[in-house]
Amino acid sequence: MVWWQVYVVVLATAAILSLVLTPVCEKVALLTNFLDRPDDRHSGHARPIPVLGGVAMFLAWLMTIVGGVAAFLSLPSGGVGAEVAGYVHNLTRISGRLMFLCLGALLATLLGFIDDYFPLSAKVKFFGQVVVAVIAVWLGGMRVSLFIPWEPVTTVISVFWVLLIINAINFLDNMDGLAVGIAVICLALLTVVAVISRQYFIAALGAACVGSGLGFWFFNYQPASIFMGDSGSHFLGYTLAVLSAGVTYHMPEISHTRLTCLIPLFILAVPLFDTLAVVAIRLHYHRPVYVGDHNHISHRFVKMGMSKKHAVMTVHLLTLALGLGVLPLMWGDIFTVVVVMVQSLVFLSIITLLQFAGGYDCGKMGHPEMPGTTKQTGAGGKEP
Repeated sequence: MVWWQVYVVVLATAAILSLVLTPVCEKVALLTNFLDRPDDRHSGHARPIPVLGGVAMFLAWLMTIVGGVAAFLSLPSGGVGAEVAGYVHNLTRISGRLMFLCLGALLATLLGFIDDYFPLSAKVKFFGQVVVAVIAVWLGGMRVSLFIPWEPVTTVISVFWVLLIINAINFLDNMDGLAVGIAVICLALLTVVAVISRQYFIAALGAACVGSGLGFWFFNYQPASIFMGDSGSHFLGYTLAVLSAGVTYHMPEISHTRLTCLIPLFILAVPLFDTLAVVAIRLHYHRPVYVGDHNHISHRFVKMGMSKKHAVMTVHLLTLALGLGVLPLMWGDIFTVVVVMVQSLVFLSIITLLQFAGGYDCGKMGHPEMPGTTKQTGAGGKEP
């Protein structure tokens, strides 16, 4: 066995588990009345929809990791091949960090689960997210270095990164299949970068994330039979933050510039840019940043005449185009960097024009909810 076969097996295992566990969680949600009801604050669908998709993704991901580690350590070296067997000792060395990263994923999912069942205040929810971020950074070893030698500075940056990505995915869960599709695309691109940089365990972790999200996507794509809820958006945001911080983007043997550290920013450009735009709009109109509205790019595409399905597909394609476009930064010279950066900025300019095309009044597109809650309405259990 060679590493690419490991990645395929891990991805397939996580996807199959997610395909099996998602309908199971759907039935459990129906039996326990864990539903998103259209007659409550959620008006983006016509019937009650189960809200346990995030639990299904997390379980598929965790089972894949635990099973993979157990198989990796128990198989004889001849059973996995020389290329893979030489790294068994590395797995035992990082097992402690991996355990705490899994703990962070569990707490992130649990925080979202509680918020789905019993809406938390903005302050309580944010405090829980900070706890998750600190566990990932302090105990899990997740670190955004940016070539900065001062650990206190990188610690603050790393915690902020986890909080930013979790909330960016949470904000984008406003249409069937939108958030999970964006997350899967970004996770897949980050996994490709890890493969290129020969970070075998990070790539395998990424493959597990992609598989768990991909299996759930088949049930969440329009028309969704199950929502992932805050448990799902927190899980996907957490895994995106951890994976993007864990990948090494600058390799001296092939990288000609340190600007490769910008790769994750552009892979995640669509959720980050959309979050920045809606937060700016809410602040401009003196609204709480945690209250949902109709000012996301997906809503604007619908306002321009697209169906929700086409709006979701357009956002997914924009995410893929931006992510693929920055991969040459890994091995390109300064001229490649300039061209790629200009191209990416042009894409973001197009997104900006689309965001504010049509002369829509951002003030009228707002849809405030009940005060004191971070819950947002619409398909997927989030914004309308």
